Amino acid sequence: MSVMYLILPLALLVVFVAVLGFVWAARRGQFDDLDTPAMRALHDEVGEKKKPDDSDPQASRRSTTS
Repeated sequence: MSVMYLILPLALLVVFVAVLGFVWAARRGQFDDLDTPAMRALHDEVGEKKKPDDSDPQASRRSTTS
């Protein structure tokens, strides 16, 4: 039973810090736009040249023979 006097305040402190962190992040706008960063990773940048992949042996042969 004496463990409860230690665990309960620690658990409440952890929950309080988590809620405080969530409120801080929400006020700073961390959750405003969740779709754009994910979509940006799927699209190639204009003018970006693709480099040959090191795992593809054919790509290295093509680049050295040209």
